[in-house]
Amino acid sequence: MDSSNGNILAASDVTKTVTTGEGHLTILSGISFAIKRSESVAIVGVSGSGKSTLLSLLAGLDQPSTGSIRLCDHALEQLDEDGRAAVRGAHVGFVFQSFQLLPNLTALENTLLPMEVLGHGDAEPAARALLERVGLGKRLSHYPRQLSGGEQQRVAIARAFISGPEILFADEPTGNLDAATGQKIIDLLFEINQERNTTLVLVTHDTALAQRCQRRLELHGGALVTQS
Repeated sequence: MDSSNGNILAASDVTKTVTTGEGHLTILSGISFAIKRSESVAIVGVSGSGKSTLLSLLAGLDQPSTGSIRLCDHALEQLDEDGRAAVRGAHVGFVFQSFQLLPNLTALENTLLPMEVLGHGDAEPAARALLERVGLGKRLSHYPRQLSGGEQQRVAIARAFISGPEILFADEPTGNLDAATGQKIIDLLFEINQERNTTLVLVTHDTALAQRCQRRLELHGGALVTQS
């Protein structure tokens, strides 16, 4: 894959096997697909089908047992942990089910964290603007414990977009939220994603959420059974 064919992400015959006390367990088997730039793609399937494991592999958080993954023109299996981290820092944003905010940092400081890791010390105006965009302009100095779950996920969305990622990975982003709050979060995520022309790869068990994406990849028993 290269940027000339429009693909930002491609998996080729990806397998993930782990060793347990009872032998080898295959979590993913023979997964192949490609995602074009600016697409929104939902990875769906029942609990235990391998969705979150696949997302971790696609984002370079884990390595496949066999096969190859190419992300933003980088062959992840050819990189060491530091190399994969560098690719993530340069190209990737994340939104997790559990928010993953640092409790001792304010909303503004949590949002700025990716930029500080990248060595960009001049990002505060952008962080303030993003927090304003997600409706938290008056909560900049609040700590996670002072924010509701929906507000914490809004901070996480601002943090995900602060570095201007080319691709955003979201793992059950509404899983810890009530239905009404979750709907607002999803509306916000899709709005900002469209504004910034970002590629979105979303793991969800929510059928309505999956239908908002342009394409669906369905896993069953660790195999890709549907691409639509």
